Amino acid sequence: MTRVKTMVCAALVCSSLMAGVADAEDISGVIVRTFMLSENSRLVGDVTCQVTGVPCIAFGVPNIVLSLNGFTITGPNDPATGCKGTNVASETGISTNGQPNVGVRGPGVVQRFQGDGILFNATAKGWVQGVTTTTNCMSGIRIGPTSSGISLEGNVAVRNGTPASNCGGL
Repeated sequence: MTRVKTMVCAALVCSSLMAGVADAEDISGVIVRTFMLSENSRLVGDVTCQVTGVPCIAFGVPNIVLSLNGFTITGPNDPATGCKGTNVASETGISTNGQPNVGVRGPGVVQRFQGDGILFNATAKGWVQGVTTTTNCMSGIRIGPTSSGISLEGNVAVRNGTPASNCGGL
């Protein structure tokens, strides 16, 4: 009986220790080069991207999720117009980077990128839920022609695109 109590007690201690271990990488603050996701990740504060010409955040492996948790990912562009003149297609807020079965979960905002807010390119089975994209020079959320099985649910796109590139919404 004593041995069973010891084993139960040890199991409870181990499970309580494991409960405090995060199952996701925490992201916040300033990003100065592409942040490559290699596990489930979540925003724990607003993100300011000072990255130009490449994605701010990109998926590096399949089968993972980025949770925005109500925070904002902001690119380096003008708050009023979102664009600095020309579009830069490679400068996206979030790129699926050809990884299959990846997702972006809101609520949250992706704004002010010279390219798309969120780009699915060469991705099979992906999704975006509850995200607002605004003031991006190209589309808020773009699904490239080499992607398939992409699900969009409960997203909002506001003031994306420019007169020269009126891609716009989703």
